[in-house]
Amino acid sequence: MDSRIGYDTDFYAWTQEQARLLREAAQERPNTPIDWEHIAEELDIMGGQVKSAIRSHLATVIEHLLKLEHSPDPYPRRKWRVSVTKARRHLEEALEEHPSLHRWPAESLGKAWLDGHDDACQDDSLDIDALPADCPYALEDVRNPDWWPANRHGLEG
Repeated sequence: MDSRIGYDTDFYAWTQEQARLLREAAQERPNTPIDWEHIAEELDIMGGQVKSAIRSHLATVIEHLLKLEHSPDPYPRRKWRVSVTKARRHLEEALEEHPSLHRWPAESLGKAWLDGHDDACQDDSLDIDALPADCPYALEDVRNPDWWPANRHGLEG
């Protein structure tokens, strides 16, 4: 039975395995005209894009959770909630499509926090000095579709 990872079952793992197999083939057949290493690098890049997308979804959730928690502005709140809901859904879909990356959200939360925090700081309604220096949200809360932080200005929703 072929134990190789399927393209359709876990694209990220497939890219990593195929890149490894290409590099092994390059060692076995060094005189062929195929540019083994660059093809393997392209597969690595394709896999990396999946990881980047997952981190981007985490950053979006964090950015808009910060805005929901810290903004005194009542009007964009629904838009932020929709954005969080959508990013959470896309995050979970990506993890279902790439099960080998189930640990990646925990590994990338620190960088996602920096991105989300930086993006939130662009909102003029936020007191940047009041934002936490470190991520106040547990990964479980970031991913939980039913969890929302309380607004520090008493706003609902």
